[in-house]
Amino acid sequence: MYIKMTEEEDNTMAHRWQKDADGILIFTGLFSAALAALVAVSVQDLKPNSQDTSAFFLANIYKLLADPNVSRESILATPAQPPTFSPPKSAVWVNSLWFLSLVISLTCALLATMLQQWVHRYVT
Repeated sequence: MYIKMTEEEDNTMAHRWQKDADGILIFTGLFSAALAALVAVSVQDLKPNSQDTSAFFLANIYKLLADPNVSRESILATPAQPPTFSPPKSAVWVNSLWFLSLVISLTCALLATMLQQWVHRYVT
């Protein structure tokens, strides 16, 4: 009698855990998809803008062509380098937090999947 009652209680508890894990998987899946879209947009702030580099070189070419007093030797002697790129600290912080939340979300999904597998083996 007690064994039958405990088996029923165990099965009910296991099914509740499985339903909770289903909800967690759905939420983490949607959250991770939205977060991946945000990361794809914000990670651009960590890279140098190619338009800025092109504008720098075009400005140098314009200066050389606009000044008729510049000799070819002086042009070849001083190659122009664009300024070094350093991403803003706020962009680094924001992207670090985005990636951290993505890792935490995927870890929760992994744990929920492992819980579902454990419940399945526990019930059967």
